[in-house]
Amino acid sequence: MTGPAMDHSPAESGDPRERAIRSVEAEFSEIAQRFHRIITRNAERLSPGLLPGAYKVFTAIVRHGPVKASELVERMTVDKGQLSRLISMLEERGLVARTPDPHDGRAQLLEATPEAKARLEEVRGPRENGLFRELQAWPVEDVERLAALLHSLAQGAPGGPTD
Repeated sequence: MTGPAMDHSPAESGDPRERAIRSVEAEFSEIAQRFHRIITRNAERLSPGLLPGAYKVFTAIVRHGPVKASELVERMTVDKGQLSRLISMLEERGLVARTPDPHDGRAQLLEATPEAKARLEEVRGPRENGLFRELQAWPVEDVERLAALLHSLAQGAPGGPTD
């Protein structure tokens, strides 16, 4: 196993904090590329020809649904028009259905169809090559610490989590 990817750009200072931060940036780049490949593969397995962006919208609907399209726009920070096209694609493929919002007669809720949810479970399968399998080998305390650190980073918490 190799160590963390390091950015050895000529302009890099000798500051250990800066080197550490650059290393984190490089690792996030590697992780992002890996997840993009997984998302692309899962989209194709869920519905051949499905765009990765539509797969992301679909999984957000599964995770947060039933949900209004306006809530997805906020959660995913996507353009309304783009989201509308992706939702239409999901509907055409039988992956998502619209139902009236019982609390707002003008609005509709988006929800994954039961068949699509079952298909997603098949696509994700036993997570043979995924993050789940890899983190299974880690001590639970390390996984919990990683989750806390990532949460702090995602929330923009100054100084990170405290023990």
